[in-house]
Amino acid sequence: MMSTTQLLAKPHYPILDGLRGVAAIMVVIFHIFEAHATTHLDQIVNHGYLAVDFFFVLSGFVIGYAYDDRWGKMTLGDFFKRRLVRLHPMVVVGMIVGAVFFYFQGYSLWPSISETPVWKMLLVMVIGFTLIPVSQALDIRGWYEMHPLNGPAWTLFFEYVANILYGLFIRNFSKTALSILVFLAGCALIHLAVTSPNGDIIGGWSVEPTQLRIGFTRLMYPFFAGLLLFRIGKLTHVKNAFFWCSLLIVTVLSIPRIGGSEHLWMNGLYDSLTIIIFFPIIVFLGASGEVKGKFATRLCNFFGDISYPIYITHYPILYIYTGWVRDGKIPFQEALPVSLLVLVSCIALAYVCLKWYDEPVRVWLRQKVLRG
Repeated sequence: MMSTTQLLAKPHYPILDGLRGVAAIMVVIFHIFEAHATTHLDQIVNHGYLAVDFFFVLSGFVIGYAYDDRWGKMTLGDFFKRRLVRLHPMVVVGMIVGAVFFYFQGYSLWPSISETPVWKMLLVMVIGFTLIPVSQALDIRGWYEMHPLNGPAWTLFFEYVANILYGLFIRNFSKTALSILVFLAGCALIHLAVTSPNGDIIGGWSVEPTQLRIGFTRLMYPFFAGLLLFRIGKLTHVKNAFFWCSLLIVTVLSIPRIGGSEHLWMNGLYDSLTIIIFFPIIVFLGASGEVKGKFATRLCNFFGDISYPIYITHYPILYIYTGWVRDGKIPFQEALPVSLLVLVSCIALAYVCLKWYDEPVRVWLRQKVLRG
């Protein structure tokens, strides 16, 4: 049995880590513009919600790289412990950040906040520590989120589902069986996207049946397509991969709404084809690249380091910004200085959480939980 210390020694793909950071920052920018949009039809950085699906493709690829050749050298329990050590500390701090900012979000957009007793908010926080979705009876915001203190945690819930499916079953799938699964999941994704009443695949954050369908559909293709890509892809050499892949991500997520309100299916088709074709290509190109130069290396590492912390801590700040914008009917031009402050604050909060909490806690957990 290989020791846990040896299992930890596998190097990362630095460009993929950096691309995750680029996409995470685009999520923050997307949510800033979302506060000013009347509908998703007129929103700037219109397709920022697709960053979630890009994260799933990345995760599937990285899981395959990190663990496919280790089964037999580690147990299923070892795998689950390693994933918890990597992901769960920031789940906890994300809920704490959501609780700290909760009563500052009492705008007219969420009238139930002012009526929520502290004990109920704290109960939701404690349940959130486990990542178990809360029922509508514990909805303390009014958006029916499975994690009302920190909405984006829904994606971590589905990330855990994917890890469980991989660890229990799908790691044993042949390339053929995995290809069939990915094909069927891709068909389901296209059907969801082009028949969506909103012309997109936005959703997945609630335990309501329709939302659960969206969440599972958004998970199954990208995550396991990323795993399949790792298993069948033959990496090449791509120059300046971080730059070109970052540009592709920013472009894909910034494309204006396609088809308008008359042809919603066109935007759904764009969503599905982006996830099915473009995101795997970007991941393939990023994995085929190499970071050269001190500045590029530092920039890539910085984006990679803050990618997960900024994603899981930014939204409590965005709740406040959104409520302020909506109540005051503040146009973006007037709110620009505040929006820049929000972006910088989200990055700063992520960095503080990374250095003062996430990294030291994960080191401690590795020593206590993952000793070989």
